[in-house]
Amino acid sequence: MAKLLEKLRIEFTKSRPRHSNDNALAESKNGTVVRKLFGYEHIPQRWAPQINAFNHEYLNPYLNDHRPCFFPTTTTDAKGKQRKTYAYTNMMTPYDKLKSLPDAANYLKPGISFETLNQVALQISDNEAADQMKKARQKLFNNIHEQTLKTG
Repeated sequence: MAKLLEKLRIEFTKSRPRHSNDNALAESKNGTVVRKLFGYEHIPQRWAPQINAFNHEYLNPYLNDHRPCFFPTTTTDAKGKQRKTYAYTNMMTPYDKLKSLPDAANYLKPGISFETLNQVALQISDNEAADQMKKARQKLFNNIHEQTLKTG
């Protein structure tokens, strides 16, 4: 592969933030979220429907409604260099960040309101959501393990 890339004069590069042709955001989420939950092993395609169902039902609601993250404040110095700082005051869930935006209701799909989203987000506590996700993950892995033993 390296010889082919060299022949085509394609260079290896690393992802960088604020560069639209890079994939730094996806790779950082893979490292901090996906790899911690699913590990580093290849996941065969036959398990994709079960993993997607887990993500849709447990992981995404947990990440959006219950897992806080830092949001940066960008400052630009006299030379134009941008620096990002991550203050604890800017720590909130992605859902809380959405609600904090000016005219946030304009970003919602038609028929969706913050009242209905609040009912979903506040239905259970953060710890309960984490516990549910952990139990569902264990059930998913046990199911995959059992099916793997049956099919060989």
